[in-house]
Amino acid sequence: GSSLEPQERSMEPPAAPEEEEEEVPLPVAPGPVGCQLFGYVGIEAVLDQMKIKTMKTGFEFNIMVVGQSGLGKSTMVNTLFKSKVSRKSSQPGQEERIPKTVQLQSITHVIEEKGVKMKLTVTDTPGFGDQINNENCWDPIIKYINEQYERYLREEILITRKRKIPDTRVHGCVYFVPPTGHWLRPLDLEFMRRLSKIVNVVPVIAKADTLTLEERAEFKQRIQGDLKTHAISVYPQEDFDQDPEDRALNDRIRERIPFAVVGADQEHQVNGKRVLGRKTKWGIIEVENPAHCEFPLLRDLLIRSHLQDLKDITHNVHYESYRVRRLNESNRPG
Repeated sequence: GSSLEPQERSMEPPAAPEEEEEEVPLPVAPGPVGCQLFGYVGIEAVLDQMKIKTMKTGFEFNIMVVGQSGLGKSTMVNTLFKSKVSRKSSQPGQEERIPKTVQLQSITHVIEEKGVKMKLTVTDTPGFGDQINNENCWDPIIKYINEQYERYLREEILITRKRKIPDTRVHGCVYFVPPTGHWLRPLDLEFMRRLSKIVNVVPVIAKADTLTLEERAEFKQRIQGDLKTHAISVYPQEDFDQDPEDRALNDRIRERIPFAVVGADQEHQVNGKRVLGRKTKWGIIEVENPAHCEFPLLRDLLIRSHLQDLKDITHNVHYESYRVRRLNESNRPG
């Protein structure tokens, strides 16, 4: 039955039946969208195509060695590539004549390893730092590096240019510091300050076997302090690290720079194995033994891990800054 009590009626309209609220999706920032493949497409074959093309055409690498005479520059380059790729210091039976000025000598070789061809150009700088007055002895070196940038730029701005422009730009400059055990000389500081702005400079301590391990460690700390004090950025530069992995790897390398190296182009018998090294009355200094010297670290940096990075930084940073400066100069009104 119905209730006799009067029912209270509300003046508000009856509420609509509750419906489940639809969840509005939040806007998602645009980004790379992954797509799962349901079968083999063959995208990974691009790597094989690039490898085959590179092996057919080969690639170029240009290295410069700078330092006083007698520091083993030619021997070090021959040790790096395990072949006679550097210049002959002198003819047999004749004393080497020290040039009165800095002269640059370039030698090009095509070396091949496991089907990979590399056109290697080694530029030596005899006469650097050998005079009593070494003022502006870095000018011929700077001029040579800029000339290679200019040559590449002229080929690049042609209306009909070559499909592959010959690359003679210096990709890396190895600077040999004398093993004095004290401080960097003003000549060393001024050279690296000027050259680090236009080329990748890698400093090394030459003939490190003339120092004890304690002297070597102290000398490296002093050099690192000098570079930091004078704001000299040698390769690998911190500003060009692209991701955390590169930064972690390059941080470990920067802690060891400058590398204390020993060069040798003769093999000796050690424990039944033929090893590259220098024989002294105390024993044989094995060049490729990390316990004896840091030559393996230098070889890994220049060839095995950072060779392509040296070329990329040369093209994208040093050459690009030169190109911008030259084009700005040409666009200025007369």
